[in-house]
Formats: sequence, structure tokens, C-alpha cells
Amino acid sequence: MRSLLLSRRDLDFLLNDWLQVEKLTSRPRFAAHDRDTFAAVLDLAEEVATEHFAPHRKLSDAHEPVFDGERVHLPAEVGEALRVLAGTGMIGAAMDESVGGMQLPQVVAQACFLWLHAANVGTAAYPFLTVANANLLLAHGSPEQVDTWVRPMVEGRFTGTMCLSEPQAGSSLSDVTTRAEARPDGTYRVTGTKMWISGGDHELSENIVHLVLARIPGSPPGVRGISLFVVPRFLMAADGAVGERNDVVLAGLNHKMGYRGTVNTLLNFGEGRFTTGGEPGAVGYLVGEPGQGLAQMFHMMNEARVG
Repeated sequence: MRSLLLSRRDLDFLLNDWLQVEKLTSRPRFAAHDRDTFAAVLDLAEEVATEHFAPHRKLSDAHEPVFDGERVHLPAEVGEALRVLAGTGMIGAAMDESVGGMQLPQVVAQACFLWLHAANVGTAAYPFLTVANANLLLAHGSPEQVDTWVRPMVEGRFTGTMCLSEPQAGSSLSDVTTRAEARPDGTYRVTGTKMWISGGDHELSENIVHLVLARIPGSPPGVRGISLFVVPRFLMAADGAVGERNDVVLAGLNHKMGYRGTVNTLLNFGEGRFTTGGEPGAVGYLVGEPGQGLAQMFHMMNEARVG
């Protein structure tokens, strides 16, 4: 049956006749694939989009996320669709096999994600943000950060966000005031407020990996003084299990036109509601070198379709 979401005929023409993606299989990275595997994964993406994302598009648009003061409530169909997607392995479609990815060409992976976006922009925002978050950490994070945060995101167990804007600064990132103070154990304590954070709080995943722009005291003014930190919703236990709650607190929900089905949040870091080791501040982990935060964040900003 002809899809009402996209024209598969047009997509096949673009990939095979115009871009000739099969030629990419001559490269060692894509040698395990051929035109048939590309077609199979596109078939799978169309199936997931049609059967699991599209049916609740109107429902999630009409019933925005609701915050009852303790937790965010979303239609059950959102979580069910994301669980199906996680089971397909498509979250890591273009990522290395070494981290659990399919190692598909980026152009084929984007064609797969196109089906999800066409089916339900609100639900698709969660995996899109997660993929971009994971790709940033693959490019700039340490091996330990990749093992701790990226692998669970590829598996669909964790989701990811980007935390840039602040209420007093808006999109003027040189004016962010969120602070990150170093601790002897190599971690940082992050305090501040971030605004317009898509996917910032929900019960759709075991954990939420926030990538947060913040200033280390003594850093230069302006964008040169901005660093990037992983600040998870839950800390990880020594055995690799999800552990205690980090001091990341949902202060309220925003309403974002065009993405009504995506929870959009105001987050307080280091509010004091949850304390770790009796110290104030949310526990954060520096990504890369100090002062490189904005340049690193552009890796995600240029990829993610929502903020």
C-alpha cells in the first residue's frame, strides 16, 4: 500500500539513482552492507513510523505533557513507540559497531529517521535529541563517558538533551551564568537554571543525560569561558546500575508551538532538593577541556532538530 507519510519511490530514486549510495559499500566502513540491507532498514523504518509513531500523532498533539508537581505525564503510546524503536537498533544506525551501532552511511540513516519525523514530530524529538547527544560525546567525550552514557543511549535505555538557554539570557549564550565548581574527586557541582529544554524530564527512559553549558569560576568572560558538562538525571552506581537521583529538578513546563507532544522544560540544577554526599549542586562531569563548551555543543546543535 502506498504510504501517506512519504513517497518511497521518490526516496529510492534519491538514494539509489541520484546519490548512488550503493557505491559507499566499496569503503571498508560500509563493506558489510549492500543495496538490499539499505532497503531492509528503510522498510523497517517505514513500518515503525507507520504502525507505532503515526497512530498517536493527533493524540500527543492534543494532550500535551502534564506536570503534577512530582512527575510528567505523557500518553502511554509515546513510550510504547520509543520502546519499539529501541528494539530495532536504529538509534545507532550511523554509529560504530563498537558502540552498538549499525555503521550505516549517514545518508541512509537520515533517510530512516525521515520516516519517523514525517510520522510524528513530537515523539521523534526524543530519539533525535538522543542521537545528537550521543554523537557529541563520541566526538568529544572520554572512553569512560562513552561507555557510561553513549552505550545506554544507543540501546534506547537512556535519552539525551542539550541545555543551553537560560531565562535571563535567552539565546545569548555569552551571558549564561550557570556555574560548575570543581571537586577533589574530579567531578563538578553545577548550579543554575536552564530554559526550553526539550525532553528534559519524563519517565520514558531509565535516565536522562543532560549536556549542560556552564562556567567554571575564574574562566574568561564571554563564550571563551563556557565549558560543557554531562549532568545526568540519575547518577550511576559502582556496578553500572542506575543509582541515586541527581539534583536536577523540574521547575515547570513550557509550551512549544510545533512540538506540543514533546515535553519542554525549565530545569533547576543544584536547587537542593536532592543532595549527594551532603553537598549542594548537581553532579556534573566535564566533557573535554575547559572553555571548549560552545564549540563542542555546536556538534549537537547542528544535528538536532529541536532545542
